[in-house]
This record gives sequence, structure tokens and C-alpha cells, in this order.
Amino acid sequence: MKAVSERLTVAISSRALFDLSESHEVYEQQGVEAYRQYQIEREDEPLAPGDAFNLVKKLLHINTLLGREQVEVILLSRNTADTGLRIFNSIEHHQLAISKAAFCGGSSPYRYISAFNSHLFLSTDGGDVRQALEDGIAAATIMPSGVANTDDFKLRFAFDGDAVLFSDEAEKIYKAEGLEAFTKSERKAARDPLSGGPFKPFLAALQQLQREFTEDDCPIRTCLVTARAAPAHERVVRTLRAWDIKIDESLFLGGADKGAFLRAYNADVFFDDQEGHCESTREHVATGHVPHGVANAPVKD
Repeated sequence: MKAVSERLTVAISSRALFDLSESHEVYEQQGVEAYRQYQIEREDEPLAPGDAFNLVKKLLHINTLLGREQVEVILLSRNTADTGLRIFNSIEHHQLAISKAAFCGGSSPYRYISAFNSHLFLSTDGGDVRQALEDGIAAATIMPSGVANTDDFKLRFAFDGDAVLFSDEAEKIYKAEGLEAFTKSERKAARDPLSGGPFKPFLAALQQLQREFTEDDCPIRTCLVTARAAPAHERVVRTLRAWDIKIDESLFLGGADKGAFLRAYNADVFFDDQEGHCESTREHVATGHVPHGVANAPVKD
């Protein structure tokens, strides 16, 4: 019998889990009281799935495979418990095993992410995501996509490298000095492991969950999808080896567009720090923007 690892905990906003676009439009155009009445009048009408719904469904299915709760999903919402009743009714309708929630009455729910010991936070609110990242938690803004992998219950995560799994130390050189300087620097530092980025702890937690299964029956796969190419690939390989973390697949694309490769991998979600890349990949797979690192630094006047 394998030792039971720490439970993987994912916090998610209600707008990432369900399609709340119509009700949010009511809130934006008519205000809080109109929104409240709109939700109460429709609290028995189930909400349609949102862009992260399928990911959550597959995460919770892991508990069924294991016969115990090794994955927990927490709902975080700016709704009140009153207007949030429709959300919980929708959770029940879709048979999602989610029982814990924080309804914050218009305030940001990010402060509860750490209290729930969350490994990952997914939201449609970029401000909340940035706050979570500043608190040292892996977080991403789920972008509108409408693309969901429903072919099977295999859960396929894809990650960009620099500023996501790794720090942005190498990307800073690329941004400041260009490709040639970046390649020269990475070749020189090939045996020096990169520092961890915001998603390193989440990847490590995923690795622990993967170890609950044999290699043949594991329902989780991970993939590194990076613009790096040889010779800059060596430092990445040695970094993961130093961390004792195994990635199932690695794609070194040398700047090629990532969308077609993510579609071929059949990713359930892809995390990238560059918004331009996210705008492209969301046409192919569900995509989370990670507003971290030099690519997301405020532009100086």
C-alpha cells in the first residue's frame, strides 16, 4: 500500500467554473440589486459549464479512481451566500463533489486561498490572480476559450517554462539583450539549476499525486511546452533533474507557434506568462495566463 500524499487543493472562482456571463452583464449594466434579483429568480436554473469546468470535473474524478479524497476543489466567489445559492445548486446539478466555499460579498476572495492551503488558484479576475501570485501561490487567469477536451478522463497539464515553472532570470536576459545573449548565457549556465517559478510547487504536488498510481494507469500527464531550443534545452533538463521532478513530455519549439502542438498533445489546460501566447493558444485549448515575471512588468514611462 502506497503512503497517502498530501491532498491536492485547487481554489476556483465561480466565473471560471460556470458561465456567468449573462448575470455579470446584469451586474455591470444594472447594479448589485438587479443582479441579486436576477440570481434569486433563477436559482433553480443550472448554470452552464465555464472554461475551467472540465478541468475540475477531471480533477475530482481522480478521487473516484483512488477511492479516497486526494483532490479537493474549493469555490471562491465575490457573491454573497444569498446570490451564491444558484452556484451551489449548479454544483449539485452537475454532480461536482465541492462542499467548501467562501462567499465574500463583493470583496476579493484571494485572502482565503492560503487559509484553504491551496496549491493552485484559477480565476477570471486578473487582479485576484496577481495577489495570489504575490502570496506565493500558483495562479492563473482563465481566458475565454470555449474549447474543452472531453474525449476521456485523462488529465493533461501543459506548462510554459520561464516565469511559470522556472524563474524569469533567463527571460530577463532575452528581453534585455536578445536571443544570442540568452543562448550564450544559458550554454554557460547549463549545469546551474534555474530557480523555481510560481508553478514549481504545484508541479511537485501533481508529481506526488501521480505517484499514487502505477505508470500504466496514471490519469495525469504533464508536458513542458517552451520556446527554447538546443542548446538552451540542457539547463531545463538539468534543472528538473535537480528538483527530482519528472515531466512526461517536453516540447522544445524554438519559437514555433504552440497552439498546434498543444492540440496534438490534447491539453486540458496550458499555463503561460505571455498574454500574446495565451491569446493564440486559447483558440486551441483552455488557457491560463500567469501574470508573473518580466513579460508582465509595468511599462515605465
